[in-house]
Parts: sequence; structure tokens; C-alpha cells
Amino acid sequence: MKIPKRLEPLVEEGLIDSVICQLMSGKEAIIYMVSSGGHARCAKVYKDSNKRNFHQRSNYTEGRKIKSSRRARATEKGGHYGRSAREEAWQNTEVDMLCRLTTVGIRVPKFYNLFAGVLLMELITDSKGNVAPRLSELILTPKQARTYHKILIDQIVQMLCVGIVHGDLSPYNVLVDGEGPVIIDLPQAVSATGNHQARVMIKRDIDNLTAYFSRFAPELEHSDYAGEIWSYYQHGQLPQARLTGNVKQQEEPVNVDDILQIIGSVLRKEVAWQRHKQTKWNNHSSQY
Repeated sequence: MKIPKRLEPLVEEGLIDSVICQLMSGKEAIIYMVSSGGHARCAKVYKDSNKRNFHQRSNYTEGRKIKSSRRARATEKGGHYGRSAREEAWQNTEVDMLCRLTTVGIRVPKFYNLFAGVLLMELITDSKGNVAPRLSELILTPKQARTYHKILIDQIVQMLCVGIVHGDLSPYNVLVDGEGPVIIDLPQAVSATGNHQARVMIKRDIDNLTAYFSRFAPELEHSDYAGEIWSYYQHGQLPQARLTGNVKQQEEPVNVDDILQIIGSVLRKEVAWQRHKQTKWNNHSSQY
């Protein structure tokens, strides 16, 4: 295959030997299979910002810190240098996520290098050595659906325990190798504590997966792992909590008499306060 222009710098630097084929083209990047040091690798070529289709990107960058104060100022002001700084920060986030998540046991591709806007990482393959399919491409048995669903829920919980929410998780961003699901595409990952949209994003991630798996295991359709996980997270009970997919609702009947007594007490206090103010005002006026 002819070497794409964006991959030429990596060939010149000796990071890759040749380009085998294009694997896919997504909203954020084009993925190639390449040869590097005699091994098949994956090269993710990030698209230019004007050619991408990632909506509401600012929602994902909330709470992110840029180490260089100069770059931070440039990012806020815009301009060519600012756009370049934003692109670099976006790409570095994915590198950081891959490295951090690997260390805590999350199944993500192994990172090798980031050079000239190209991420070089592990090529995920299936049990036969072929390129691993995306989860969205599979037809699952009910047992497989329940198993993969549990694995991914556990992975989401582990990510949350280290303060990370994927933010764009779906069957299209999960590969399946011989050992099960592998999570990919992480440049938009957000801080669970630094981003106000984290709760909404983790619910969307889990809902996306649940909608897919419930096609094969219908009993998953009515589960609410998102609400349950976030509740345990807020109370510091992860990862020890046992997940059931249900959120306990307040079923005790409302005591109307107690509420009326509280309202009556507040009203009486308000009336007494108004009378006190009026008496004080009358006494003050009589002095003149």
C-alpha cells in the first residue's frame, strides 16, 4: 500500500516500516495497520479539526489542565498556535488515558508512541490472529451478552474509581479479542470530579451498552446500573459495592399530618415575627 502523507514522518523516523492496509475511518481518525519492527501495529491518524465530526467538544475539555501556562493562554485565545495546542492536548489525553488505565488493569490497547499527530499502539486481534471485530459487528448468545455486559460494567466501575469516565462509550468503541472486550477511543475521556457532565456521560455510556446487549439478553433492558453506580460512587462505596442493576426507590408513604404541622409552625412563626415588627414600628413612631 502507498504510504499516506501523514504516515511519512513515522517512516522517516523509523517508527514504522510499512503500511499494510487501512482498517477504518471514523469521526475522529483514520486507522491503519502498519508494520513496526517486524510486528503488526495500529496507527491512529487524527483528523484535522475542520474535518472531524465530534460534537460539543468543549463539554469534554471542561476541567482539563494544561501544564504549560503559555499553552493554556494560547488555547483560550485561539489562533493558529491555540488550535495547535488544543489538538496536542486532545491527543495527549488519549495517551495519558491508555497509560493510566493499563496500570489499573483496564483492557485498552498498549501505547507505543505519539509522533506528528499519529498514535502508534497495539493491534488488537481475535483468537485466530485476525483484526479484532468491534462489538457492534457481533451476534451474541444470551450468555455472551450477559458476560460481556458484566465485564464492561466492571471496567466502567474501575475507571470511575480512578476518576475517569470514557464519555463516548458504545459498541463501536469496544473491540473483542480472544479474551473479551477491549475499550478503545479515549481522547474525550473526562474527569469524574472535574467535569460537571460526568454523571450524564457515564449514564449515556452505560445506556448505549445496555441497549445493545439487551438485544440478545432482554432482561438487561430494564436495569439501571448507571444510577446505581453513581450513587455508590458519591457515597464512596465503590468498588466494594455489589451491583444489582437496581436503584432502591423511597417507598414509604408521605406523612401528610407531619408536613402540615411543619407548615403550620412556620406560618405561626412568620405571623409572630410580623406582629413583632409592627409593634416595634408603632412604638418607634409614637416617640415622634
